[in-house]
Amino acid sequence: MNPHGASSAQPDHGGFTKISLDQIEKASRTIDTVFLNSPHFESETMGAELEMRLALKVETVNPIRSFKGRGADFFVAGLPADSARLICASAGNFGQGMAYAARKRSFGLTVFVSETANPLKVERMRQLGAEVRVAGCDFDDAKEHARAFAQQTGGQFVEDGRDAPIAEGAGSIAVELMRWPDRFDFLLVPLGDGALLAGIGHWMQEHSPKTELIGVCPARTPAMDLSLRSGEVRTTETADTIADGIAVRVPVPESLLHLRGIAHDILRVEDEAMIRAMQFVFHHHGLVVEPSGVAGLAAAMTFPERFRGAMVGIPLTGGNLTAEQMKQWL
Repeated sequence: MNPHGASSAQPDHGGFTKISLDQIEKASRTIDTVFLNSPHFESETMGAELEMRLALKVETVNPIRSFKGRGADFFVAGLPADSARLICASAGNFGQGMAYAARKRSFGLTVFVSETANPLKVERMRQLGAEVRVAGCDFDDAKEHARAFAQQTGGQFVEDGRDAPIAEGAGSIAVELMRWPDRFDFLLVPLGDGALLAGIGHWMQEHSPKTELIGVCPARTPAMDLSLRSGEVRTTETADTIADGIAVRVPVPESLLHLRGIAHDILRVEDEAMIRAMQFVFHHHGLVVEPSGVAGLAAAMTFPERFRGAMVGIPLTGGNLTAEQMKQWL
C-alpha cells in the first residue's frame, strides 16, 4: 500500500476528478473559520502510558462536533448559486456538515438516514434546516434511497468519498498538522468512506513523505480494508459496529481511486477497543469522543508495539454521543 507521489487536479475517466494539492491549500484558507485551526496538543500522560509520543488533533469543538464541516463547507462553497436541491445520505456527521453549509448559503438540502441512525445527529440536522428522511436498514441502504430520490426529483446527489472537494476540505487538517514542530512518524486516521484519509494523505505525501499514513476501520466492517487490498470494490453483508460514522458496507468506487497508493497500511480495531479508547481520552483529557472518532487512538492502544517510541498523530474526528451512549460507554 505504499504511496507513490501526489496528484493534481485533472479529469480522469468517467468524469472522475483527482484530489488537488492547490485545492487543499485553498480549503485551508477559505473554509468557514468555525472549523479551521482546531486544537492540537501532545498528550504527555497518554503518551507515557502507551510508551509513545502522542499528538491529538481535536475536531469536536465546533458547531457540529466533527471534522465533516470542513469538506461539506468547501464543497458547497464551490457550487453555483442556482444549484438544484442537494441530496445526500449520512450516518449523521456529514449530514450536519452539509446542513450547516447549505443553510449558510440558502441551499435546499434533503438528508437520508437509516432507521438506526443516532437520534442526536438526526435532530441536529433538522435543527440546522435540513429535511431528514428515514429510509433503509443501514447507511448504505439509506444512500441508495437518496440516490433514487435525486434521480426522481432532479436534485443533486452528493456522495461523501466520491466528490474531490469533500476530501480536499478534510485535507485542510493535514495543512494544520504540518505546523507541528516535529515530524510525525505515523498518522492514524479513521477510515470510513475514505475522504479524510485521502485528503490528509495527499497533502502528507507531498509535505512529509516519510510519515506513514495508516487507515483504521472497525473489525466488524472491513469492506474498505478488503477493497483497498484487492484493488476493487468488496462489500460485506452487514455493517454491525458501534462506530456508525465509519461503518461502510459498500465502498464508493471513486474513493478507492482517491486512495490508490495513499495508505501504507490499514488496521482493524474491535468495538471494545474503541470503547476503551473513548474512556482513555475522557479520563485523561475530559474529551467526549464517539467510537468512530477514536478509531486511531484505539489502533495505537491495540498495537502499541508497532508505535512504541514513535511520534504519532491522531485526529479525534467526532463527538456526537447521546446521553444514553455516554452513560453506557463512559
